[in-house]
Amino acid sequence: MRGRLLQKNSNTEAGSEHNLLEKLRRREPEGMHLFFERYAGYLTAVCSRYVPDQASVQDILQDALLQIFEAVPRFEYRGEGSLKAWAGRITANRALKWLRAQGRLRFVEDLPDLPEEEVADVQKVPPAVLQGFIKALPDGYRTVFNLVVFEQKSHKEIAALLGIKEDSSASQFFRARAALARQINQYLKEHE
Repeated sequence: MRGRLLQKNSNTEAGSEHNLLEKLRRREPEGMHLFFERYAGYLTAVCSRYVPDQASVQDILQDALLQIFEAVPRFEYRGEGSLKAWAGRITANRALKWLRAQGRLRFVEDLPDLPEEEVADVQKVPPAVLQGFIKALPDGYRTVFNLVVFEQKSHKEIAALLGIKEDSSASQFFRARAALARQINQYLKEHE
């Protein structure tokens, strides 16, 4: 018990994000290892929101980590969680850059309106199934959906980021929601 208590206290002290940041700034291998151990799963999930195939996710993640480790001396620490959020933004931006380079971000302008489908209880859908539905969306829909839902960007910000019209961003989001609603409702019908 005493050993566990001592271990927990030393993990808490050594585990703060600020301490981790200082190790990264000193380019300590232990800091890089701890950063990877702590955030690799999260950063992989961020990247996977935008890029559906795992091999590309790993390549993008590697590029993002290199960029993070290179830029960390210029990072302005703003409290616990700011390093994680900053690393997540870098990873999302690397994924978007990859999508653009692959020519996979295609946005259809002036789509006719579709009736919005009501979604039943989303809480009844397992998270892995819901993630699969999101990954199956067309690249443009998925990208805008993720930027709105997970990155909390406005359509104005998304339009500037992706080089599209605000209306196109809103339309892509609307269509992504409609496609997800259909998939969720179909899933619930089949599993009730």
